[in-house]
Amino acid sequence: MICIIDYKMGNLHSVENAFKKLGADCTVSSSPEDIKRADKLILPGVGAFPDAVEALKEHGLFDVIIEECNSGKPLLGICLGMQLLFEKSYEFGESDGLGFIEGSVIPIDAPTLKIPHIGWNSVSLLSPDDKLMRGINEGDYVYFVHSFRANTSDESIVCYTTYGEKIPALVKAKDKNIWGAQFHPEKSHDVGLKILENFCKI
Repeated sequence: MICIIDYKMGNLHSVENAFKKLGADCTVSSSPEDIKRADKLILPGVGAFPDAVEALKEHGLFDVIIEECNSGKPLLGICLGMQLLFEKSYEFGESDGLGFIEGSVIPIDAPTLKIPHIGWNSVSLLSPDDKLMRGINEGDYVYFVHSFRANTSDESIVCYTTYGEKIPALVKAKDKNIWGAQFHPEKSHDVGLKILENFCKI
């Protein structure tokens, strides 16, 4: 069973509908017990990083997510949920994240382009053999909506896009079944559904 974590900062139903389209057993919950019972976790998110951290802690979910994922449970973070996987963010000051992936979250530096970055962009694969990249091809398009990006090493980047600068699109924690997608797989048509299907098979 997949638990889509509800901390009141995400478009949960579009994510839930994508998994239901795949025939996956999933639930939307803010219960720590449901997170513990689940086989896999989805951490969505829309909004500001410090607000998300505060909301996770208020709902008693921050430490539970760390404990469950450190024990080996697979997790996929989406958009803001991906950014929360990093050590810290510099959105509205400095805030600590979940700390699964080395690096930070910083503003996109693209002065000649519109921010937030909204729309379809192609991806370049750095780790084509990654489990989530099965059936995904160089140059496939996915859908982004964001103003901040991950600042991390290539070792953590599965694929990236370019929007004025190199932007990590899908990242992975070292030696853990923890991934983060800066784009929205649930809005990325067949390519996004394939990534979610690959996650279901882990």
